[in-house]
Amino acid sequence: MRPSVLAWAMVATLCLVVAEVFGGILGHSVALLNDAVHNLSDVPALGISWLAMRWAERPADSERTYGYHRAGTLAAFTNAFLLVLLALWLGYEAIQRLRAPVEVVESWMIWTSLAALLVNGGITLALVRGHADLNLRSILMHNFGDALSNIAIIAGAVIMSYTNARWIDPLLGLAIGLLVLYSSFGILRESTHVLLEGRPREMRIEEVARAILAVEFVQEVHDVHIWSLGGGHNAMSCHARIPDMHMDECEKILAAIQKKVAEKFGIEHTTVQLERAGLPAVSGYVMPQPLRRG
Repeated sequence: MRPSVLAWAMVATLCLVVAEVFGGILGHSVALLNDAVHNLSDVPALGISWLAMRWAERPADSERTYGYHRAGTLAAFTNAFLLVLLALWLGYEAIQRLRAPVEVVESWMIWTSLAALLVNGGITLALVRGHADLNLRSILMHNFGDALSNIAIIAGAVIMSYTNARWIDPLLGLAIGLLVLYSSFGILRESTHVLLEGRPREMRIEEVARAILAVEFVQEVHDVHIWSLGGGHNAMSCHARIPDMHMDECEKILAAIQKKVAEKFGIEHTTVQLERAGLPAVSGYVMPQPLRRG
């Protein structure tokens, strides 16, 4: 997905905020004004994600030797953190409105929310192809939550126009806030895992070590470390013990290990320290205990 999609989404969201502010004032709707604030929070989120996508395209340099892949992960963490704060605030506002319902002009709520739904729905559909990217997924959830808010306002306005049940609107708002909160915690958990250089969840250290051990002449594997660089890019380092042999043969083994982990596990950047088999260990083993040929 190109960064220009996020740039257009920012422009559309700003126009939507202006429309909802006018609709909220003219319709005396606190829900629309709250939703305008909600949508306004999307602007910095979209801006951060746009900047992250531009940075991720930059090549590695002497300062960022792995490149800028984690810029997107950092943006996802920031967006999710903002979403948690926003969901808590909206929940508080919903509880306050349950205690003191307000009179609103339902027609303004319906038509303004329909326009907002078209904008948020369009942005969500534009971003759905990038759902595998953690950064874009945080924005996708952000706008999906906005679209749900619009639907809730429309439904609440229609029901209120027939029943005058003013408690429906804040109750729906509270439910949406809880949904956004749940989704945000998931993104926070995943982005924190990447930023702390955690193992990619789809991989198992033991499985990778056994795959390396299947390479001819590799007798033992230890000190296996696997981490994510962000954006689906993974790296690995390990120690492998082999018999004493010529350097040309060692390079063939190294190439075979790199090919094995790239094809089977999608690990792009591999650092392997080859050691001569039979030498005693001088340090503790880490992740996992040494695996040896049976």
